[in-house]
Amino acid sequence: MIKVEKYLLSNGLRVLYHYDGNTRMTAVNILYDVGSKDESPHRTGFAHLFEHLMFGGSVNIPDFDTPLQRAGGDNNAWTSNDITNYYTIVPTHNAETAFWIESDRMLGLAFSEQNLAIQKHVVIEEFKQRTLNQPYGDIYQLLRPMVYTKHPYRWPVIGKGIKEIEEASLDEVKEFYYTHYAPNNAILCISGSIKAQEALTLCEKWFSPIAARTIDPRNLPSEPAQNEARTLHVERNVPLNAIIKAYHMCGRKGNDYQAYDILSDILGTGASSRLYKKLVQNRRLFNSIDASISGDVDPGMFIINGKLNKGITFEEGENAIAEELEKLRQEPVGERELNKAVNCFETEFLVSNMNYADKAANLAYYELLGDADDINKEVNKYRNLTGEQLQKRVSKALVASNCSTIYYHAKS
Repeated sequence: MIKVEKYLLSNGLRVLYHYDGNTRMTAVNILYDVGSKDESPHRTGFAHLFEHLMFGGSVNIPDFDTPLQRAGGDNNAWTSNDITNYYTIVPTHNAETAFWIESDRMLGLAFSEQNLAIQKHVVIEEFKQRTLNQPYGDIYQLLRPMVYTKHPYRWPVIGKGIKEIEEASLDEVKEFYYTHYAPNNAILCISGSIKAQEALTLCEKWFSPIAARTIDPRNLPSEPAQNEARTLHVERNVPLNAIIKAYHMCGRKGNDYQAYDILSDILGTGASSRLYKKLVQNRRLFNSIDASISGDVDPGMFIINGKLNKGITFEEGENAIAEELEKLRQEPVGERELNKAVNCFETEFLVSNMNYADKAANLAYYELLGDADDINKEVNKYRNLTGEQLQKRVSKALVASNCSTIYYHAKS
């Protein structure tokens, strides 16, 4: 049971507090309710660019690293389709340093043409490394606009291309910052050995003076239902042919989310999964294959990704996948197989919430979804799943008319 206390500052900042006496450290985690889905279709990659810009100095602190290192601390961040998350960890006796740093970059960044140019270069090099120069690195650049025709999930977090980052102006960057990075668009979670009263006092001292900003309500277009199969053939300089199949599924708040998650584990997570045992080990059609979900807040993707062994045709590989899905449609997952998958999930979930810094990030995310206390109900949602529920999800969603498929050809 993870106990959490909640507070609301006058400027709209939501504050969560969790005491962890197993550490002498404190994590100050800030989740901003902004991700790549909040970008303009003509300026994609902005949320990820800001992940880098937020480390380039703020109005009163030109260099974060020096004071943080002197305090024995560290920090980092990540961006997704839905959120941008920053965390700073410090020894508890130096906790105020973390509050000072995080509050100042919420107050305002040290915007300059020089800093923007530096971070643009970093992001562009990352794009080249991860997307252009990595085997199979452009899969999501190709897949997302196939799956999504209206919703802004149709581009990846890193953006559609280099040009949009290159052309970003300082004024555009400032506008994006002041539109989204505000106390009333954020969740602050403190986890560690700091006492509750001290944590709240530091929140009031450093964050309360930051004025709330006008945050326009989201008005994202809904993705229309897909009613026919979509396919794409591409050829790349890669060692093996690959099949990537994506099916529409519910979002993170959907009642069926846990069913899809466990289905992906049963089908394609680990050496004991169905697809791996049957199609890699037994039939030797694939060199590797897995199943996963995108985990997005809005309706997301159920993905099957397999690399074919040499000499195996796309038709043979695709038919084999279809056979395994048909087995799930015809017969519910047995109790033993389901319990095994749920046990694995529970173990991973508990491990992911052991560390004080991980708990800070996870609690903030559950609060974004609706209620931080729901983190304590998650395992039971998986425990209550039945084979029949999974069977219904396969029959409804994992069908050809709801599928987008990339045939990724290796050059001869």
